Amino acid sequence: MPRVTSILPPGHGRGLPYDTVTLDSDARRLRRKLLRLSGGDEVMIDLPQTVTLEHGSGLELDDGRIAGIIAADELLYEVRARDTAHLLRLAWHIGNRHTPAQLEQTRILIRRDHVLKTMLEGLGASIANVTEPFSPEHGAYHSHGPHSHALLSR
Repeated sequence: MPRVTSILPPGHGRGLPYDTVTLDSDARRLRRKLLRLSGGDEVMIDLPQTVTLEHGSGLELDDGRIAGIIAADELLYEVRARDTAHLLRLAWHIGNRHTPAQLEQTRILIRRDHVLKTMLEGLGASIANVTEPFSPEHGAYHSHGPHSHALLSR
């Protein structure tokens, strides 16, 4: 079974992947896992520390091939505010509930949760159902581990 020897960043320029694996945001945060690629091959990833695989990154295998990472679409709420100050206030309330969130300049994405939706609407937020890839922030205490193109120690 092929093993991952390095993680390549999005836009790595090493050519097209021979195959891909589609993972949601939770599955893209990993340390050790057997991944089944879309064509059926399995590859082993065994890292010294937990990392988050980005959409478009590559897994370089010990046989030289590259497997591509695709971020899966997820069911989310798109949270919008009246203005920047309101968006910051909404972000504070979401963070106060330790809810994973993708923070953008004009919106916040969170997983669908009717309790949070009701709370945010009560705070004046506009909420829309969206289905798209989710890349939440990881917080101040997550491991910074090896960066995208660092070689793995084996």
